[in-house]
Amino acid sequence: MYTKRIFPIKVVLKWTRRSILTFLILATIPVILFDVLGMKWLHVPWLPLGVLGTAVAFLIGFKNNASYDRLWEGRKIWGGIVNMSRSWTIMVKDFINNDHAKETLSDNELHQIHKELVHRHVAWLTALRYQMRMNKPWEQLMTDKSNTEFKDTYFLVCEDTIPIEEAIKPYISRTEYEEVFAKGNKASQLLGIQSRRLKELMQKGLIEDFRHMEMANMLVEFYTLQGQSERIKNFPYPRQFATLNYMFVWIFIILLPFGIMAGFETIGHDIIKDLAQHTSQTSWGHLLQEFIARHFVWFSIPFSALVAWVFHTMEKIGENTENPFEGGPNDVPITDLSRGIEIDIRQLIDDTDIPQPYEWKNDIVM
Repeated sequence: MYTKRIFPIKVVLKWTRRSILTFLILATIPVILFDVLGMKWLHVPWLPLGVLGTAVAFLIGFKNNASYDRLWEGRKIWGGIVNMSRSWTIMVKDFINNDHAKETLSDNELHQIHKELVHRHVAWLTALRYQMRMNKPWEQLMTDKSNTEFKDTYFLVCEDTIPIEEAIKPYISRTEYEEVFAKGNKASQLLGIQSRRLKELMQKGLIEDFRHMEMANMLVEFYTLQGQSERIKNFPYPRQFATLNYMFVWIFIILLPFGIMAGFETIGHDIIKDLAQHTSQTSWGHLLQEFIARHFVWFSIPFSALVAWVFHTMEKIGENTENPFEGGPNDVPITDLSRGIEIDIRQLIDDTDIPQPYEWKNDIVM
């Protein structure tokens, strides 16, 4: 998630520089054929091309709206995880006590139980964010060369550098660690261990029935939020829409230079007609303008590249937004959210050795 008002223009241009070069080449080839080799028939009427461009613009808008909806839903889900995590910690701190205990525990022993449950919740957060960062077959954006270079230069994905085993190990016991990593869905297993532990505490009288039911409902809510997050992660933006949208954009980009060359040549002819009325037609200024007018069709190259860049970049933005947990610079900052939750809930139980917030570079929060 980029946290400044706008991305620096130079960063955007660097990110799309390969595309810009491609568009300039695609726009130059038809002009060479048209102006240098004299293939004046080599053009496409603007009217059907304009209709195609309008249709492509609607498709891009539809895709970007759908991609933004997926991103915003992901942010709402993790906002719910933030709020519920704080509520869970308050319940752990206030509900687990000696009021109905069969065997009274010391304050330090109660604190250790609070710490155990809160640390296991941090382990669940960690497991969930690692599961969200795992690449799916349709998530190939961060292997694209431009995105890879951008990532290496401008931001860091912690899940790519720290193994999940190392990240979770400090928060759970050795027995739980072996149990969790022997199963598939580690986040679900951790919530299952939490539920089992709550039952044990209820049987010891450290949680009375009503409070146990409330805390169990909280675990159910965590399962719900996890499932909602997994729904976005495991179900892609429909590939038929994404594929056809990509194809239509490139069809428009390829045809675009053929549709605007004749228009620019017409402008050049109009300029020549105006120049014919000059009183002096031998001055260097007149000759320069006449030369430009005769080859005015070459000005279609930057204009075509600009229009193609706008369409392609908007399509690329939608593509980079459709998977909000992939690990891109515009994704939901689940790593930062997880660290913020950890700091908050561990401070609530007066824990020690609380980690510091992440320090992100180039204003990109992951």
